Amino acid sequence: MELFSKEQIKIYGKSLVQNDLKSGISVFLVALPLCLGIALASGAPLFSGLVAGIVAGLVISILSGSEISVSGPAAGLAVIVGQAIITLGSFNIFLVAVVLAGLIQIGLGWLRAGQLGSYFPESVIRGMLVAIGLVIILKQIPHALGDDQDYGGEFEFFQADNENTFTEIIRAVANFSPGALVISGLAILLLIFWEKLSVRGWRFFKTFPSGLAVVLLGVGLNELFRVFLPDAPGWYLGGSPIHMVSIPRLNNLGEIGKVLEFPVFSALSNPQVYVTALTIAVVASLESLLSLEASEAIDPERRIASPNRELIAQGIGNTISGLIGGLPITSVVVRTSANVYAGARTRMSAFVHGVLLLSAVLILPRFLNLIPLSCLAALLITVGYKLAKPRVFKKTFGEGWTQFIPFIVTVLAVIFKDLLVGIAVGTVVGLGFVIFTNFVSVLTVVRDQNRVLIRFNKDVSFLNKAHLKQELLNLQPGDTVLFDGTSAQFIDHDIFSMVMDFKESAPLRQIKIELKNFNRSTPKIRSVGRSEPV
Repeated sequence: MELFSKEQIKIYGKSLVQNDLKSGISVFLVALPLCLGIALASGAPLFSGLVAGIVAGLVISILSGSEISVSGPAAGLAVIVGQAIITLGSFNIFLVAVVLAGLIQIGLGWLRAGQLGSYFPESVIRGMLVAIGLVIILKQIPHALGDDQDYGGEFEFFQADNENTFTEIIRAVANFSPGALVISGLAILLLIFWEKLSVRGWRFFKTFPSGLAVVLLGVGLNELFRVFLPDAPGWYLGGSPIHMVSIPRLNNLGEIGKVLEFPVFSALSNPQVYVTALTIAVVASLESLLSLEASEAIDPERRIASPNRELIAQGIGNTISGLIGGLPITSVVVRTSANVYAGARTRMSAFVHGVLLLSAVLILPRFLNLIPLSCLAALLITVGYKLAKPRVFKKTFGEGWTQFIPFIVTVLAVIFKDLLVGIAVGTVVGLGFVIFTNFVSVLTVVRDQNRVLIRFNKDVSFLNKAHLKQELLNLQPGDTVLFDGTSAQFIDHDIFSMVMDFKESAPLRQIKIELKNFNRSTPKIRSVGRSEPV
């Protein structure tokens, strides 16, 4: 069965020329330092981050059900990867767990476990996007100021160097590099200027990638600092590789085999490999599903992708990545956001970013190592702002407390802890509001002298037992009570039994009971339309 029809291929070809080539370049520039930084943070070979990014771009982009999602090594897995490498004893043994994790994800996709991502409230997904935007801004400020001591993909609030996000910003402000500040400041102004002219319809600014323009500006300014300010400290950034993109250089294509790592399958007898594989599969799958939900929220065309197909694509990608020495892969909100805001329309953008990562490894490391991290920080800061615009807070606040509180709790938990904890806490709070709303609105009690109406406004579950019990205790001798279940398609067994028991004992309290359309029924799940293809 062919993946794409001839009509789809024509659409992809047209979109590649009009939109996706330039957006692919922008995503590549964002993804490059993240791939290297996450590998560094994981205690893995630097090349493993690039391998994962290449596999994500060339394989997952084609197999995924999403047109705009971009995958790669994820910061959220860095701690798990680092601990697993230490526990298992070597990176090569860890690769076996990555391969197994991919196979588990494929199985989860076939079992349709991808529907799990649909059970997270919209307010929580929106909070996740805003929080990631704020984290990007906060974490990139030091890099924009020339403080590049921490890797580019770091997202933790409390850091390994005993600093936290805020103290690191204070340190960066106190010790800023004038060269980095000028580069990042002018780069942000250029991006704002570029977008305004693009919106006004200027053809050049709509066609030429703004990310590439920023990189050319950064490289050009840094070289000017080298020529004209050679003795001025803090201006030229190329004097120290910590401030620059740093891709491992190959002398020739034949050296690729020497830098790649491969799994040692004799480690399959080690039970800890399977524990690690299951952990990676669960966390990577959850992060991918959440990212998929988030990508649909920011997709200009509001397209919906199959989460089960996404899990299978991620599983195939992780299997291949593990076989050739790459880190675990997930769908990543940062890359996806950069993709959308760069104007991507189809999966060709993610594919182009994979091609460019491969080219960077094979033929471009000398040139890419001239890029200052401060200009890439400017790119990410603008992406972060677009995710966390003030109007998002205003809109969510206007929707009421039941939406705003889960939203703001998610934002704070993601910023001060991490993505998965933030989602978990926000979801629990969101579910609490759902239960509360259901609790206060399911029953209507109206009294007219000694006549009482207890109406069930919707389906009634055991969660409403306490409320109903209190209303029954409030009834007085001589009351005539009508239980109206017309609006309830489902009445839980506990509620039905409570009312029936009360009906039997009511005469002892001189209370008369009438029942209207009050029958215990089981809710029926009805499928509408065709089922979703795997």
